[in-house]
Amino acid sequence: DKPTLIFGNRGALRVTLTVFGPKAPLHSGHYGNHVPNPAMRLARLLATMKDDQGRVTIDGYYDGVTLSEEDKKVLAETGDDEVQIRRRVGIAQSEQVAPTLQQSLQFPSLNIRGLASAAVGDKATNIIPDQAVAEFDLRTTPEAPPDRLFELMRRHIIQMGYHLVNAPPSDEERMQHDKMAWLEKGKGGKAVRTPMDSPVGLWTQSALKSQAESKGMVLVRMMGASVPTDALVDALGVPFVIMPLVNGDNNQHSHDENMRLGHYFDGVRTLFGLLRTAY
Repeated sequence: DKPTLIFGNRGALRVTLTVFGPKAPLHSGHYGNHVPNPAMRLARLLATMKDDQGRVTIDGYYDGVTLSEEDKKVLAETGDDEVQIRRRVGIAQSEQVAPTLQQSLQFPSLNIRGLASAAVGDKATNIIPDQAVAEFDLRTTPEAPPDRLFELMRRHIIQMGYHLVNAPPSDEERMQHDKMAWLEKGKGGKAVRTPMDSPVGLWTQSALKSQAESKGMVLVRMMGASVPTDALVDALGVPFVIMPLVNGDNNQHSHDENMRLGHYFDGVRTLFGLLRTAY
């Protein structure tokens, strides 16, 4: 419930990985122990991409991403309560990419956003599936752009013994290669970041001073979510700062996403103050 300024955001790249099995689903009684199961192979392949502490194990994934002592100090000043965060989301232990949430958001991430193979529950049948699919969203940073992360992922899959195709494999390819997969690059945006001490950064901080005197101000170096700021920055050639107006528990992307009316009214006053402050 404090005035907040955000000086950067991670990007996101959608990636789809399909591991192929037999040409069609097969009876698991007749072919189990003989025909490889693509769902099991996909699970094993995914397990090579992150360790038990949540760190990405693809070679070079974090290269170039460093945090100075000053960066860590700024990130700590957001005032996050790590215990409260874990309690709110319902986990006993966080991943160990970095010691805190804010530090973790400064690194690129590899998230599995969905898995599919055959069916479960009432629709399940005793089969060996013909394929297994994993969808990812790779969160990028200015130091780890989407094209580089995709290429690192591609090389890793090849190193794990897979032959990559650009379409469902032909009969000839199936006879030549034991492990086959299709890695598709989807849409995505780049990460962008503005220095906090830049002219636009100092201007926005000055505009929020009146509100911050009573509540305090939160400065966020780079938030984890992706928004289309890169398109605006590239097109206009100008720096940016994000001034979020929503409540922290607004349940983004959930069925009960919400906005507290008090934050809406405070936001109107904040934006009015910004427009009245000389740049």
